[in-house]
Amino acid sequence: MATSGTQRPGGRTERTRQAVLHATLALLAERGFGELTVDAVAERSGVHKTTVYRRWSSPDGLVAAALQMGAEDDWKAPDTGSFEDDLYEVAAEVVRWFTEPALKELPTASVSAAFQSPPAAEALHDFYQDRHERMAPIVDRAVARGEVPPGTDGDEVIRAVCGPMFYRLLISREGATPSDARNAARAVSVAAREGAFVPRD
Repeated sequence: MATSGTQRPGGRTERTRQAVLHATLALLAERGFGELTVDAVAERSGVHKTTVYRRWSSPDGLVAAALQMGAEDDWKAPDTGSFEDDLYEVAAEVVRWFTEPALKELPTASVSAAFQSPPAAEALHDFYQDRHERMAPIVDRAVARGEVPPGTDGDEVIRAVCGPMFYRLLISREGATPSDARNAARAVSVAAREGAFVPRD
């Protein structure tokens, strides 16, 4: 993976980085990873292609660096005051990102790219790992409110509530709705309350 393209310098260098990586995301959504080229990114971004090649070297490097920008946003876990409602908001956000016409092309193309490019797969893994870390307060607050037992594994809770959404959206291709998100949140909250996500020796 080209690491220099993922650093966060300032001034003109940062403007160049932002232009190139946003162009990468736009083209990834439009064309998919298989049709993404360095030359196309250079043209879309207005950055000379020799600069793009020098800093990112390939579509793999571009996509990996672009996906890593997800760790730079200010996203925070929902805090509704209810464990089930927090889980619903998480699952419903997955549904929204993968179904709304103005949003769905990029996340779908990102998952597809991860199957074709090891650097993209690593970047996508890091993106979701970052999201897991940011969602840790959901379980912490639920423990403090007495909704779930101490020791509940937050990562497994998030996997359990999001997993049915990804299955419907990407595997069975049957689609997912906010109602499906609510059903998953309800089932996971009940299971968590009974200690299903407390690791056993």
